[in-house]
Amino acid sequence: MAEAGVLEKVTNEAMRILSVLKELKFKKSSKVVEVTMTKETELKKELEKLVKTILVEEDYRVEVTDEAMRILSVLKELKFKKSSKVVDNTVIPEEFICPISKKIMNDPVVLATGQTYDRPFIQRLLNEGHRTCPQTQQVISHTFLTPNHLVQEMISKWCMERGIELPKPLVDDDVHTDADRVYLKSLLEKTSSSLSDQKEAAKELRRLTKSMPSFRALFSDSTDAIPQLLNPLSPGRANTHPDLQEDLITTIFNLSIHENNKQLFAENPHVIPLLVESVRSGTIETRRNAAAALFSLSALDSNKLIIGKSGALKPLIGLLEEGHPPAMKDAALAIFKLCLVLENRVRAVQEGAVRVILKKIMDCILVDELLATLAILTSQQEAVQEMGLLGAVPCLIDIIRDSSSERNKENCAAILHTICLNDRTKWRAVMEEEKANATLSILAEHGTSRAKRKANGILKILNGAASIIHTL
Repeated sequence: MAEAGVLEKVTNEAMRILSVLKELKFKKSSKVVEVTMTKETELKKELEKLVKTILVEEDYRVEVTDEAMRILSVLKELKFKKSSKVVDNTVIPEEFICPISKKIMNDPVVLATGQTYDRPFIQRLLNEGHRTCPQTQQVISHTFLTPNHLVQEMISKWCMERGIELPKPLVDDDVHTDADRVYLKSLLEKTSSSLSDQKEAAKELRRLTKSMPSFRALFSDSTDAIPQLLNPLSPGRANTHPDLQEDLITTIFNLSIHENNKQLFAENPHVIPLLVESVRSGTIETRRNAAAALFSLSALDSNKLIIGKSGALKPLIGLLEEGHPPAMKDAALAIFKLCLVLENRVRAVQEGAVRVILKKIMDCILVDELLATLAILTSQQEAVQEMGLLGAVPCLIDIIRDSSSERNKENCAAILHTICLNDRTKWRAVMEEEKANATLSILAEHGTSRAKRKANGILKILNGAASIIHTL
């Protein structure tokens, strides 16, 4: 009896859906766009009911599954054929629409089966190893794509006549399909499931966001994607499962590369605190990628302020000091990027950045990156005083004299110039070096334009101080 009841329910639902589809078939009025979209929504709701029947009823009949599959097929057909493809209320001819992207084509090409697609979308499927035509399901004999000049000219003419801007060429990040969206949704749903499902989904998300730029772009299309992604990582206990934390933090780093995600991620109240926590704890790969994500997100000035206020600089400086080579570089780059805004320079100096950076430079570690940061920090009087106390002057002079890097010489000259302007007790050491090796004079003659200015500025200070240097 239970089976009969389910079957009767499904049959009634199917009959009603068929009636709806019949009505859709004959809708030709000017309101077809609005009506079709409404009916499509109704079909989706009916499909949802059928799916719930499958999930709830243990003894559901196979006809339920068949009906659900049939509705999916109808929805797919509507997606292809409905005339709701409009630009500024203008119906777009069906032959101008790519069957994969459902958008007007920019670069129409012909597949071996004779079907026309927009190049980026069909090329993506071919690159993934698909060897059947999405339209006809025929196995294709070769993967050569022939430009469809006729359709391209028709699209161009049609757009010009209506004052519509031609579609812009797509970059790889923009090329994603409905199948991508469905797969992403299924992975994100797993992040709220069992621990094994969470780990499986995290590994797959890490892989996809690294290898497929289109998956990075999908996150900016969904308001729920970020909370779902972060769901397995409890604040304050993110490192409970180190392998899960590593995969998800790496996924965030991969996603942060996409321009449309940068502001979205930084403004989410949980992302930055989670990254800061992960810089402190987790596997070294987790800590490294958390630092790399902060560096990536700090490309926007508004994000630099958010990250600085979050307390990120202290753990980044700590990661730099610890000495893991790959992690050190990511931490150094993040510190440099954050210190491009004044507020973060103050924070960096207060958190001990000068001591750590200068020690690394003296140990010949990441000299290029850290000298650039040290040069920025000279805008802070406290930083300049600390450099003098920590013996920066001999180190800077040695680099100017011995380094083959013009950029490093330039940064050293800039730092040394600021120290000389602010601390006359260092004049004697600089003057003695100049008398012994003419280091600054050589730089003033052969350095970059900025290095020459700074070297000449130091020499001018020393020449003016010659009469009083003996009193220091």
